[in-house]
Amino acid sequence: MARAVHSHSKHGKVEPLAREHVRPRERNHPAAQAPELPELDRLIHERIRLGIVSALATNDSLSFNDLKRVLKTTDGNLSVHARKLEEAQYISCVKFFEGRVPRTEYRLTANGRRALAEYLDQMEEWIRVTRNE
Repeated sequence: MARAVHSHSKHGKVEPLAREHVRPRERNHPAAQAPELPELDRLIHERIRLGIVSALATNDSLSFNDLKRVLKTTDGNLSVHARKLEEAQYISCVKFFEGRVPRTEYRLTANGRRALAEYLDQMEEWIRVTRNE
């Protein structure tokens, strides 16, 4: 339902300003009684970070180039997301030289493994609630 909002001009005329939306009274809809969904770990939920953590969960370690290839992303994008996970202590990063070639290797930490397991539990709960199981 829309309601006109008016103002008075300096000549005493009433002029319409805008139409204001007025909500009908809320009713008892099933959506208002929907089950509460679990809060997701926003750090892991982002696509690239979820990919990093998932790839490391199934491998002892992966190099920067391995992750870049698997996730099909750019150097800059991967380094920003990896740094966020490293700051949260979800992954560890070791830099070294192999001959004269610099290498960066990542591993999933115990904190990262726990965070991923919790995230997967949360997603399974979302799926269960969504399917009304």
